[in-house]
Amino acid sequence: MLDTGIISIAAYLPRLRLARQAIVNANKWANPALASLAKGHRTICTHDEDSLTMGVEAGRNCMAATPGFSADLVQFASTTAPFADRANAVILAEALALPADLRCADFAGFQGCGVTALIDALENGRPTLTVAADKRVARVASAQELTLGHGAAAVATGTRNPIARFVVAHCTSVDFVDHYRAAKAQTDYLLEERWVRDEGHIKLAPAAIKAVLQKAAWQAGDADHVIIAGVGRNVARQIADLCAIAPDRLADTLDASCGETGSAHALIMLCHVLERAAPGQKILLANVAQGCQTLLLETTDAIAAWKSDHTVRQQLDSGVEDENYLRFLSFSEQIDVDWGVRAERDNRTALSAFNRHRKAVTGFIGGLCTACGARQFPKGQYCVNPECRQSDALVDEPFQHKTGTVKSYTEDWLAVTTNPPLRYGNVSFDDGGVIMMEFSDFEPGQLAVGTPVRCVFRIKDRDPRRRFHRYFWKAAPLSMMKAR
Repeated sequence: MLDTGIISIAAYLPRLRLARQAIVNANKWANPALASLAKGHRTICTHDEDSLTMGVEAGRNCMAATPGFSADLVQFASTTAPFADRANAVILAEALALPADLRCADFAGFQGCGVTALIDALENGRPTLTVAADKRVARVASAQELTLGHGAAAVATGTRNPIARFVVAHCTSVDFVDHYRAAKAQTDYLLEERWVRDEGHIKLAPAAIKAVLQKAAWQAGDADHVIIAGVGRNVARQIADLCAIAPDRLADTLDASCGETGSAHALIMLCHVLERAAPGQKILLANVAQGCQTLLLETTDAIAAWKSDHTVRQQLDSGVEDENYLRFLSFSEQIDVDWGVRAERDNRTALSAFNRHRKAVTGFIGGLCTACGARQFPKGQYCVNPECRQSDALVDEPFQHKTGTVKSYTEDWLAVTTNPPLRYGNVSFDDGGVIMMEFSDFEPGQLAVGTPVRCVFRIKDRDPRRRFHRYFWKAAPLSMMKAR
């Protein structure tokens, strides 16, 4: 019988880090107690990132680490998906340029949806790509505003040479309300912290952990790495103590450098562990959310040869600090900035045109001329090479993984954007093709002709009246990816 397990795993953390001290400085007049949470940073999305764009980046990183992996099933788990009734998993699959003949599923509703989706994939055994991402918003001046973070993780599972073998899973489902977000509400309502800990977390989690250990006939001391997510570092230590788990086996909860990333957090912690694990090590994962979702894994010899190019540690170390608290609030649409009369235009999406060009827009598929080898975007009927001009000779050419250099650029302070200036220009790709693109992840004054860039899937713009997000690919600095 073939072993089912994890074939590859990757995380994505946005490059921006908001210093918690900046939040405290802005709000201590209203709540001086926030000062106790002022240490460290939290990850934040920039204006053109959301749960879906982060999920695409995590998925790309995961699939890049396992060449040849082909998913039968794509799952997207999030409590902050951009669409309530449009399959986010299908958008994800098209952005990853996966074939249409696969099954897609969305998971949502609670902070355990990411781990639940992973358990489903492992018990199912089919080649599956599971992606979890969250961009949660907290009330201004709340403690949660400091403790949350934004992030995503992706896990490829199946039976082909897994790096970690699936042993067993166990879930408890209890409607213990430690927090909730009502339908259509933007932020959570939280219960009193000590009551949540004493009456909820330290009663629910130990029982679930003991049950999953019993299923596998493991002892608490057998686990080399113990991941307890959804409760924070201090409560995780109490749960471990109640389960007779040594403190040195506990995985880093990433509180200080990242923040709690919701449905993605347990998978980001698992990714961080697997990136450092050796063959033959045992892993216990417990995610506390409306009960507790637990699973056991054991690393195989294959993990010694597996390597991620963008580890969690590298991403944590390469973050860019941002101390602009007002800009953070603007990015999360919690303050209404006056962008001037130019922003008063209607921004309706022509969905019929989008449908015609969906493959190019979402998948970033251009053309390759079979007559002369020229590459172009969009694909079109005729080759753009003036010495060729062949008709109907172009085949599909994916551009999303290409790198190039800035050929020309404009920083436009008059154009409407929620993160001025609007940056756009021509990108010359290394293997051919020149495309007019927007630039992202550059600060004013950083763009220069010749700067190496890569492509990232981002929000192109939003239709605020109809709440439709348009996505496209932008050019971002290659140096940031190399730093990771």
